[in-house]
This record gives sequence, C-alpha cells and structure tokens, in this order.
Amino acid sequence: MVDISAADRIAIHETIALHGHVADDRDWDRWGELYADDLVLDLEDFGLGTIEGLAALRELARTNQDDPAQPLGHHVTNIVVVARDGDLVRARSKGLSVHADGTSGTVVYEDTLRREPQGWRICHRRIFARRVPGRA
Repeated sequence: MVDISAADRIAIHETIALHGHVADDRDWDRWGELYADDLVLDLEDFGLGTIEGLAALRELARTNQDDPAQPLGHHVTNIVVVARDGDLVRARSKGLSVHADGTSGTVVYEDTLRREPQGWRICHRRIFARRVPGRA
C-alpha cells in the first residue's frame, strides 16, 4: 500500500468521485474543484485527442453537453492510489456510465493528482474505454 495519510487518501478519493456529480449536473464551472488549470486529458480512446488546460475542457463540455450520446449518469468506483512521488500521486479507478437508452458503459481512469494550495487536483487523466473484443 502507498504510504499516504488517511486524510490525503480520503481527499484524493473525494476529488476523483466528484467527477460524476459535476458531469451529471453539467456544472462546468466546478471542473476546477477536481482538475488543475494545466490539466492534460487524454481522450484518444474516444476519438477526441488530448485536451490541454481547464479552459479547453470547459469548452469541450459545453460544446457536447446536449449530445444525446452523453451519459445520464457517471459513476466512479474502485479508486486505488498506486504510487506517490512527493506532492504527486497516481490513482486508478473505474467508471460506469448509464445512457438514456438503458445501455451502459465502462472505462478505466488513470490519474495523476497534485497537491495544490486548494487541495488535490487531477493534473493528468487518461481514460481507457472498455469494450467487448471485436466491437467498436
């Protein structure tokens, strides 16, 4: 187990878990509560490339918020802290999504979080889509 205080571990878990609430509420102005200003967000698995910066993420979210393919519910689970290097930690978690048509999806989040004056923030996130082999 990674040597980190219980308080830091809880704060990291809450930061990662906040994603579902902010995304489902479409409250894009709150992205700064979980992401660093210099965020690098790898969305290659979804054909969206890499997003750099909190402002770019807000723009992407606002542009796509009415897309019917967007999930109704984002749920983050299985959060584990896997490494620490000073004020940086790496964490892995799983995401479940529920769609309006009743289908669901799952992803794996690989995050790097940095301790900042206002608390832990995700500074790098790579999202891996989990798909049935042989299907797009």
